[in-house]
Amino acid sequence: MTQSHTFEAALPVAREVAAATHGQRALAAFLSTQFETQRIQIFDEKNEAHTVELPTSALRLLVDILSELADGNAVKVVPIHAELTTQEAADLLNVSRPHLVKLLETGDLPFHKTGKHRRVRFSDLMAYKTAHEQASAAAMEELAAQAQALQMGYE
Repeated sequence: MTQSHTFEAALPVAREVAAATHGQRALAAFLSTQFETQRIQIFDEKNEAHTVELPTSALRLLVDILSELADGNAVKVVPIHAELTTQEAADLLNVSRPHLVKLLETGDLPFHKTGKHRRVRFSDLMAYKTAHEQASAAAMEELAAQAQALQMGYE
């Protein structure tokens, strides 16, 4: 069975940003532990506490999520092994679907077919994105070095 992932997420409102900032700071203080699990308390609508045991790795992920929300960013959690449609992959790279299909067909980005539909693994997409961002950063550094060497007035 194929999982469907939608990547739309709403930006957090001011109250959520404030709560995320506070929650991130509070949780981060407890993550230096060497324990594999942590117990936290959740309060229901009757203000009754319920203890929940979670893996420490999940709390680390929660701190990362809260950090992004505190910065005003929308967040979506996607399993690394997830398979994306070409439109979902294009949306994550912020490119058009035809451009993404070109990347697939030229072999720049691995994919496989499910029936007649192309699927891209999330982990492959993120590896491509990271490599592309690193190449862009290196090109920008090279251009900046050339501009300084030619004394073009960029300081």
